[in-house]
Amino acid sequence: MEPCRAKGIRYVAVGNEPFLTSYSGQYLPYIMPAILNLQQSLVKANLASYVKLVVPCNADAYEASLPSQGVFRSELTQIMTQLVSFLNSNGSPFVVNIYPFLSLYNDPDFPQDYAFFQGTSHAVTDGPNVYYNAFDGNYDTLVSALSKIGYGNIPIVVGEIGWPTDGAIGANLTAARAFTQGLVNHVLRSEGTPLRPKVPPMDVYLFSLLDEGAKSILPGTFERHWGIFSFDGQAKYALNLGLGRGLLKNARDVQYLPSRWCVANPARDLSDVSNHMKLACSVADCTTLNYGGSCNGIGAKGNISYAFNSYYQLQKQNALSCEFDGLGMVTFLDPSVGDCRFLVGLTGTSSIASASQPAAYFWISALLSTLIVLL
Repeated sequence: MEPCRAKGIRYVAVGNEPFLTSYSGQYLPYIMPAILNLQQSLVKANLASYVKLVVPCNADAYEASLPSQGVFRSELTQIMTQLVSFLNSNGSPFVVNIYPFLSLYNDPDFPQDYAFFQGTSHAVTDGPNVYYNAFDGNYDTLVSALSKIGYGNIPIVVGEIGWPTDGAIGANLTAARAFTQGLVNHVLRSEGTPLRPKVPPMDVYLFSLLDEGAKSILPGTFERHWGIFSFDGQAKYALNLGLGRGLLKNARDVQYLPSRWCVANPARDLSDVSNHMKLACSVADCTTLNYGGSCNGIGAKGNISYAFNSYYQLQKQNALSCEFDGLGMVTFLDPSVGDCRFLVGLTGTSSIASASQPAAYFWISALLSTLIVLL
C-alpha cells in the first residue's frame, strides 16, 4: 500500500476496551505484544508516520472520588505505563470512550442534570476547580490518572460518546438531542476542562451514525438505539455540528417497501401467541417495547402487532412471514401510535435489523468525514 493511499486512515484500534473489569484481565498479556507486532508491520509498510495505533479504553479503567484523585486501577498500572509510553513515543493519542448516559442508567442516585451540559445543581467542587457536567469530570479523572504515570500532556481522543434514543428510561429523542448538541457546543467552544483549559480533546467521535438492530443487548436494550440517524438514513432530531452546513440532512431517494404492515388479527384468540412473539423478537428488534421504550405503552395487542410487523418487514414483507398460524394479518392502515413508529422496511438488500445497512452505503461514505469527527 502506498503511503498516500493510507492518509484517509488515521487510527487502527488494537482491540476495543480490553481493560473492562468484566474481562477479569484475560486480555492483558496480549495487548503489548499485539501492538508492537502491528507497529513493526506499519514501519515495514512505510505507514507508521500516517497511521497511529491506539487501544480504546473504557472509563472503568480509572477511578477516583474526585477528578484530581484519578488513578488507573491498581492491576492496570504497569500495563498502562507501558502502553502510554508506547503511544507517546509513536505520536499516538490516548483513546477513551465516555458515556454519561451509562452513569445515569447504572446509578439511580446519579444526578440527572449533571449528565448534560446545561448547568447543574449538583456541581462537583474539587479544590479550586468546579465541574458542572459528567463529561468534564470523567475526562479530568483520566487526565489525573495519566499525570500520575508521567504522561499528563498526552493528546486525548474521545473514541465513543453518545446518547441512545430508545429502549430504556432516559433514552429518548429529547435527552439525546440535548446531550449531543450540548457536547458539540462544548467541544467547539474550545473551553477544554479545568485540568486542560482551552485544550479540547484532539478528536471526538459520536457513537453512532446509525442504529444497529442486531447488536447485543446484554448491556441494556438501549444498545440498538445510539444512532443520530435511524436505519433509513433519516435524522432523528435537529442537530447542528457547527461545520457551516446547518442541521443534519436526511438521506434522499430512500426506497421503501409498500406501505403495509403486519398486525395481530383482531378476529383471533391471541392467548397462545407467546411462542410466535418469541420467534419474531428473536430475529427482529423489539427493544422499543421494553420499559422506558417508545412503544412500551401500546398495550398487549399492540405489542403483538409490533413484534409481528418487525419480523414481517425484516422478511421483506413476504406474505408467509405474517401468518403466525393465522394470528397475523396484513393491513394498509398505519398502526403507529404516538411516538411508537411501526416501521416499513427498505427495498433491495437493506435490512432494518442488520448492523450494517447496504442500501445506506451511498450516503454513509459521504457523511462520515463531516458527521462523526468534531474538529
